[in-house]
Amino acid sequence: MYNVEGTAMLRIEEIVFARMDQLSPAEKKVARSLLADYPSAGLASATALADAAGTSTPTVLRFAARLGYGSYPEFQKQLRDEITLQASSPVSRATQAYVERAEGSHFQRAVSERISLAERLLTSVPPSEFDEAVQLLSNSPRHVVISGGYFTRQIARLLAYQLDQIIQNVDFAEEPLGHDISKYLRLRKDSVAIVFDLRRYELRAKQISGMAKKHGATLIVITDQELSPSAELADVVLPVPVDGIPFDSDVALLTLVECLVEAVFREIGDKALKRMALYEDAIQIHRAFRGTTDQIVP
Repeated sequence: MYNVEGTAMLRIEEIVFARMDQLSPAEKKVARSLLADYPSAGLASATALADAAGTSTPTVLRFAARLGYGSYPEFQKQLRDEITLQASSPVSRATQAYVERAEGSHFQRAVSERISLAERLLTSVPPSEFDEAVQLLSNSPRHVVISGGYFTRQIARLLAYQLDQIIQNVDFAEEPLGHDISKYLRLRKDSVAIVFDLRRYELRAKQISGMAKKHGATLIVITDQELSPSAELADVVLPVPVDGIPFDSDVALLTLVECLVEAVFREIGDKALKRMALYEDAIQIHRAFRGTTDQIVP
């Protein structure tokens, strides 16, 4: 984006992404609320933004100062300038016109929309939050417990099964408040809990998030851009775009999971390869046994 003099100008959204790791936990709450409803949330009063973030007005003011603005009105002026520039940009107008005139089959449009969802991960997930999640999972946590919601359970299971092949002590909690509750009761300070909670948000996600924090675990919440109530308790929040027709799309969510697994694998290196080899050997033995069962004489 450029200002009226043609000089490149960073959007506040980009500044927040770049400085997320410099923010205090309370300021991160403000940042997440702003990014979840950008730029509208920042155009409200400091008190309204504080209420939305579950923090205080002074925290919002400190957040604006941390981004380099002398006052909250100066911060809001930047947001209004962004909106004006975006609306008047020839590229923006041309892009919008192109989208509105887009033709093609239902299949072509649907694929294009889902590609766009995956690309939007670059602006919905702060890099520092993603990197922190990778470090937490790569630093030999004592225990990792992963759970999903009604619609996200299968992707949560996939993350658990794949992580289990490259790091130790990973559990998937099918019924976190039922027969799997012991997996949460074993969480400690050096443990990690990953909770998937996308709209429509589930009460049990908030309950198990609270349980994980009570036992001292680090909490990673994977949610959509509107932010699950569980995000208030999280140490790391990874928000993904989910817009889809007629149902929310899991494309960006699955892409995030695959990126997370790959990043952990690359961070660990040889140890991950050795653990994967153990799995591979076990699978080969199992297949070989199945292939010769018809030759076994009772």
